Amino acid sequence: MIPDTVNVGGIDYKTQKVKDLMSDMDLYGQVTYHNNKIVIDDSMDEQRKEVVFVHELFHAILFEAGYDEHDEEMVRRVSNVLYQVLKDNEFNFNGEG
Repeated sequence: MIPDTVNVGGIDYKTQKVKDLMSDMDLYGQVTYHNNKIVIDDSMDEQRKEVVFVHELFHAILFEAGYDEHDEEMVRRVSNVLYQVLKDNEFNFNGEG
């Protein structure tokens, strides 16, 4: 499940699912730092949306950690593994479960 808001380095990023992001901009997802937003194309199946969310979230993590340049191949590889680890291990750090 993709949260409506995620806090990264003290900054709240709002998430939004939109139609036609892929057809209009040739993107599955996008993070914009000036308005703290993660946008995901709503036409994908739920699992693909989750993978794209983690990918864009990883970009936000790098940005808030002070990295302005992101190697897209590295982001793709690390975010795919991060998604698998989070999903397979059902991480929850809120004291529940």
